[in-house]
Amino acid sequence: MGSPFLGEFMGTMVMILLGNGVVAGVLLKRSKAEGAGWMAITSGWAFAVMAGVFTAIACGSKAAYLNPAVALGFAVSSGNYTNLISNCAAQFLGAFAGVTLVWLQFGPHWKETPDPALKLAAFSTNPAIRSAPWNFLSELIATVVLVFVVAAIFSKQVAATGPAAGLGPYLVGALVWGIGLSLGGTTGYAINPARDLGPRVAHALLPIAGKGPSDWSYAPIPVLGPLAGAAIAGLLIRWLQF
Repeated sequence: MGSPFLGEFMGTMVMILLGNGVVAGVLLKRSKAEGAGWMAITSGWAFAVMAGVFTAIACGSKAAYLNPAVALGFAVSSGNYTNLISNCAAQFLGAFAGVTLVWLQFGPHWKETPDPALKLAAFSTNPAIRSAPWNFLSELIATVVLVFVVAAIFSKQVAATGPAAGLGPYLVGALVWGIGLSLGGTTGYAINPARDLGPRVAHALLPIAGKGPSDWSYAPIPVLGPLAGAAIAGLLIRWLQF
């Protein structure tokens, strides 16, 4: 019954539900997790990615990209772009569905939160210091690390010495945790166009109590930065023949 499209949709939906869910829990007023901080957010996102990967595989996507940038990086490295558009479509739709569930989960908390910026942050990313060139570079570097290390984890060289079968999703989750802790403080580490754009569209469309603008002036950065980083990583992987 599964399919690659369904797998990417379901996996991305679960990832966004849990990932954006931890952000909402930390930021929204009168949540029991309010103020839990960056460690809670980065840890929650790590577990969200792990859960999303397992879900995607179970629902029919062996690749379990959950991210147009990762899908692009592997397409560049392999030269095979056959399923790139369908994968990306599934991921954007899954992200929209996942953050809609977050909106429902925290129903009364949106009204209790007076700051529109905190509400938007539960949907999409924003930089700590707004500077388009630096923000773009931050997203590019973090995404190069993401795509390159994911490829290393599943490379034939690593497979020859470990890790054990089935450990990959845990290692990818740990990688995302590390990226968040080390590189995420500048822009909130979107490193995933679907993760940012899908929820940003949802923020614009959903009747969120007291919401402000969706900050479309920043929106190109967490889309173009990760795509550029993924393309660079894909070329590097291809050169190194992972």
